[in-house]
Order: sequence, then structure tokens, then C-alpha cells
Amino acid sequence: MSCGIKVMVALISLWVLSGAPAPLLAAGKPVFIGLDAEFGYASSTSAEAIRQGIEIAMDEINRAGGVLGGRPLALETRANHSVPARSIENIKELAQKPDLVAVFCGRFSPTVLEALPTLHNEKMILLDPWSAADAIVENRYRPNYAFRLSLKDSWAMDVMLRHAQKQGASRVGMLLLNTSWGRSSLKGAEKYAAAHPGFRISGTNWFNWNDKSFIEKYQSLRQGGARAVILVANANEAEILIKEVAALPAAQRLPIVSHWGVTGGTLAELAGPALGKVDFSVVQTYSFIGDQSAKARRVVAAHNRLFKTKGARQIKSPVGVAHAYDLTHILALAINKAGSTDRKAIRSALEQLGGYRGLIKEYRPPFTPQRHEALSPDSVFMAGFAEDGAIVRKGARSASRKD
Repeated sequence: MSCGIKVMVALISLWVLSGAPAPLLAAGKPVFIGLDAEFGYASSTSAEAIRQGIEIAMDEINRAGGVLGGRPLALETRANHSVPARSIENIKELAQKPDLVAVFCGRFSPTVLEALPTLHNEKMILLDPWSAADAIVENRYRPNYAFRLSLKDSWAMDVMLRHAQKQGASRVGMLLLNTSWGRSSLKGAEKYAAAHPGFRISGTNWFNWNDKSFIEKYQSLRQGGARAVILVANANEAEILIKEVAALPAAQRLPIVSHWGVTGGTLAELAGPALGKVDFSVVQTYSFIGDQSAKARRVVAAHNRLFKTKGARQIKSPVGVAHAYDLTHILALAINKAGSTDRKAIRSALEQLGGYRGLIKEYRPPFTPQRHEALSPDSVFMAGFAEDGAIVRKGARSASRKD
């Protein structure tokens, strides 16, 4: 660990132990981080959550002296509304900004996949705190500028289908958004089914953005023998399905096992009481609820202070906050290791970092030249929505790691 990083860690530790506000120590020329995400997308909370995680981490880093011997981190945000062409223009614009070292993406995998050629042409580091399509990181580019601290679809499907089997559903129906995200998820499900002879995908139905009803597709899966429905959707589509299923006789309400796009919006508010009538579970990678570590308590306190929440249960899209927080700290370490704002040097530094004890886990290390995935399959679990809308881990014990 370099002297500069040791000083940063020591200052953060002193600040946390004192319990008092630390002075803003970083006052040099800013080093910029970009965020190109779905700001303004209807009912979405994911872009805001990612921004919040970045800003909490930046606040800590800047209070501890910033990067490169006293330069503060600063955030440049751009709205793409999930439109790939707009994302590409945003990335081109951000790439021209001096001392902008990396761009965080948002939730929508199709948008990120379309932007990959531009990101690599611009030699721009992509930091992915949410988008789950396997091909974002498993791409054809060498050197690879894409780094992810998030779920990937193949991991999600393994956990979702295992959960369905544990509920007694050896036959499932797939209800999938007709995008690269849905297709990536189907590949993961088919791979799982091939490895588990007692398990079967009994049917697959596709839907499009802004479809207004899903009940016919749902009923065809149920009548085809499905004992659970695997859903790959966002909050708006899930709201419609939940309300339609809740209106059915209880005997026709199959368990719905959902990918995590639904947690990027206000699903609990949209679905209302209907959500309590459906067995609805969702895949996740982290929960502030139950994590009693000092770092988790500090992040929740910062979220309360900066964004006017009142505890972990009020944090919307919590995985976005947590992933972006850890990724920002990892980026800061890479900037210091590189000793400059040169993107090529920082990209190499991201592959060469030592271990880092983050909010979500201890990274040993976060990335290597052969692995640009900071999380792993054992980070993934199933959760559900509590009556207050909080996302709570199902079954297994809640996280209780202590620093």
C-alpha cells in the first residue's frame, strides 16, 4: 500500500472514530468521475441510487484528502433515459473532458452493450454497478475497459432457479423482456436446466416495453405445467403482472421469482396491497438491513444526512448505493496507484490492486487481468418486499459482518 493511500485510510479512520465532521482536506484541481444513467426514466430509482453511492464515497475520500495528494473527486452526470444513442453521445462528450477518468453506467444492460464499442474506442473505463448482462464484461475487447461490481445474469439465474426448486417447482415458465437482458437470462436458465436433469423450463413467453397486460402469457405458462414463473422485467411491468395475478383465485397464483430490475423502481408503491397477495421474491447481492458493520452504519448515517432518509429501510435501490460506493473507493485506490489521471494507467492499476475491505465484502483483490468481476456467485441471494416496501433477505440469516 502506498504512503498516500495509508494516509487516506488513517485519516478516514480518525474521522470515523472521532464521530465529528472532518474538514474538507482536498482542495486541488478536481479529478472527475462520469455517470451516464437512466435519470428521468419513469418510476426509476436506480440512477439516483448509483449517484448517491458515488457521492457518499466521494464525500469520505475528499474529507480524507482526496486523491493524488490533495485533489478532490467530482461527479459529472448525464441522463440517457435508457436510450443507447443518447448514451453514446454522452460518453463521447465525457471522454473529451480533461481529468475525467471513468464513467459509471446505470441499470439497463441493452444501453450499456450498445455503448461498449464507443467506450473502447475512447479508451474510457466503464465501471458497472448494476447492469447484469454477461457480455458487458465478457466482451471481445483487449484490453478490456469494462469492470463490474454487480450481479451477472448467469449467477442470477442459478440462484433464482435454485430458489424455485426449493419451493417445489421443478418446472418453471419464463416471462422475459424481449431485449438482450431477457436473452442473456434465458441462456443462463437453459445452462442451469442442462446441468439439473430433474428441472425443466416448461415454456418461455416474451413481452415488450410498455405492454399493458401479461395475464394471457402468465396463464399459458401455468397451463403448460409451470409451477413457478421466472420474471425478467422492470418495476412497471412487474406492477401490472402482480396486480393481475393477485386478482386470480388463490389456487392460480404461482410463485414469481424475479430478476432485480424490479428493485430499480418504486415497485412496492406501484403494486400496493396486491404485492402482499403474491409470493414474490427477487434476487439481490447486498442488504443494509442486518449489516451491523461499522462501515454499513457509517454509510447509512451518511445517506440519512445527505439524502434525508431515516434508516436502512428507507434506502431505495440499495444495491445501487452499495455497489457504487465500493466501486468509487476502488477507483480512488487505482487513481492513486496509477499516480495520474491517465485512463490507460488507471485501467492497468484496477487490475493490480491489493485487497480492499469494502462495504459489501473483502475484495482479495477486486479485479485481476483475467477477472473483471468484483463480486462472485456466493454474493447472490433471494429477498422479498416487506410491508413497508423495504427489501429484506429471505430465509438465510441476515448479514451481520462486523469490521
